[in-house]
Amino acid sequence: MDKRIDQIIANLKDVYDPEIPVNIYDLGLIYNVDVDEKDTAHIIMTLTAPGCPVADMLLEETRHSAMIVEGIKEAHVELTFDPPWDKTMMSEEARLELGFF
Repeated sequence: MDKRIDQIIANLKDVYDPEIPVNIYDLGLIYNVDVDEKDTAHIIMTLTAPGCPVADMLLEETRHSAMIVEGIKEAHVELTFDPPWDKTMMSEEARLELGFF
């Protein structure tokens, strides 16, 4: 795997939804991270709800998390609601932190 993908994921773990004290990666909002042959990062993500009031901020922070990785020239973030997010997508650590066990 491209080490830039690992770095993007590490950076995504520093992005938090201000309403939930868990990073967007462990929340399960990131569906896919890839880097193509033109050094463009492609991230597919969702939100906890379609009407999320901080959607624009989260999308921009997600894009920025990829752009600050050395060797990434461009970053595209695609927002999807298919499949819709639910709490089973969260990491075990996130479910523990939020008391979902």
